[in-house]
Amino acid sequence: MAPPKEEGTIGNKALQEAYDRIVARDPDQKEFLQAVEEVFTSLAPVIEKKPEYAAVLERIAEPERQIAFRVPWFDDKGTLHINRGYRIQTNSALGPYKGGLRLAPSVTLSIIKFLGFEQVFKNSLTTLPMGGGKGGSDFNPKGRSISEITRFCQSFMTELHKYIGPNEDVPAGDMGCSPREIGWMYGQWKRLTSNAGGVLTGKGLTYGGSLIRPESTGYGTVYFTQEILKDQDTDLKGKRVAISGSGNVAIYAAYKCLEFGAKVITLSDSGGYHIVEDGMTKEMIDAIDDIKVTKKGRLHEYKNDKGKYVEGKKPWSADTKYDIALPCATQNEIGKDDAEALVKSGVKLVAEGANMPTESAAIAVFHKNNVVYAPGKAANAGGVAVSGLEMSQNAMRLQWTSEEVDNKLKDIMKGIYKACKDAAKEYDTTLQAGANIAGFLKVAEAMVAQAM
Repeated sequence: MAPPKEEGTIGNKALQEAYDRIVARDPDQKEFLQAVEEVFTSLAPVIEKKPEYAAVLERIAEPERQIAFRVPWFDDKGTLHINRGYRIQTNSALGPYKGGLRLAPSVTLSIIKFLGFEQVFKNSLTTLPMGGGKGGSDFNPKGRSISEITRFCQSFMTELHKYIGPNEDVPAGDMGCSPREIGWMYGQWKRLTSNAGGVLTGKGLTYGGSLIRPESTGYGTVYFTQEILKDQDTDLKGKRVAISGSGNVAIYAAYKCLEFGAKVITLSDSGGYHIVEDGMTKEMIDAIDDIKVTKKGRLHEYKNDKGKYVEGKKPWSADTKYDIALPCATQNEIGKDDAEALVKSGVKLVAEGANMPTESAAIAVFHKNNVVYAPGKAANAGGVAVSGLEMSQNAMRLQWTSEEVDNKLKDIMKGIYKACKDAAKEYDTTLQAGANIAGFLKVAEAMVAQAM
């Protein structure tokens, strides 16, 4: 296997020139540029073998449409607030734009563009007919009443509805945007359009949602991890797993790890992490789920005699042994020092449940130390895969059983792993690069065929 390129280098003249033009256009969008560099660095052997795809590079990084808009809403005291909304329709070569809506004060144009760019390749890997996009707002739902969040969601959809549709753009939930918020947005979309089509995914089961959708990203990450372990003639049984986050992705990844016999050692939030050296039980995860997901509380509220809460730290810094790390919280949560700590703790596999949670310098540490690194665009594609299955169910006016959806999810994750592995083998590179190459090739071929 060829070694990965050094951090900060692209490794090919056509790629470097395209990247330099992208940097010149948007020099301050660090998250977006990080995502583009990570993908472009992987593509040198592809461009050398298929030089006709060099013409696609700059186009694939420039969104087809960038929409920004004002979102006015009233709080419970009657005070008017203004937030900024976004919808980045990145690429429709494979189908309607598809990607979530993130509601968080950290949301910027750069973050939405990076998420949309990643979504293009992630959706490509699922093999489902979906383009890529992303949206959201810098609105912070934490500390707001139900009526305030409802008013925000309705105002947000009042503008967003002009740009979406079942065959044009199908948003979903993301950080800060749970099925509850999706329901309020969907109700507003129906009021504005008199249309009951499947314009959003992640809906409630009573009005067009899919079974297994809340679980799908976490489940899919673990299914992908299992496929890697199978190739190593092992499995999750008895493995010590560090998980960051305590939202849907982390919680359902934890449940699935337990089902496969692994020991879940940590869960976390932005305030700190909870660690149980002997592994968490299902009842412990249930309690954390109730606090974090149901009650929208904080992890420090959870008390347990068998574990402890460590304030202000990430789980990667714990002085313990890990076999596997599943970062399921947010972007850039694993820096170089964190990666070195994970290597020291014994980690041999990192599979991303979150989007771009690992900084470039940390990825280099993993490669240097022969840690298998599975990027989010592959490992966490289960969420959008089941969103795509929800779109199919909506179009056919039916609902599949949990078993049917879960089996389809397993098959999709197996297919994604095989595509990444095969591309890595063909181009003599890493699994990370294989994911980028497999996702890119399908989109590039479609763009060339459509002269996009």
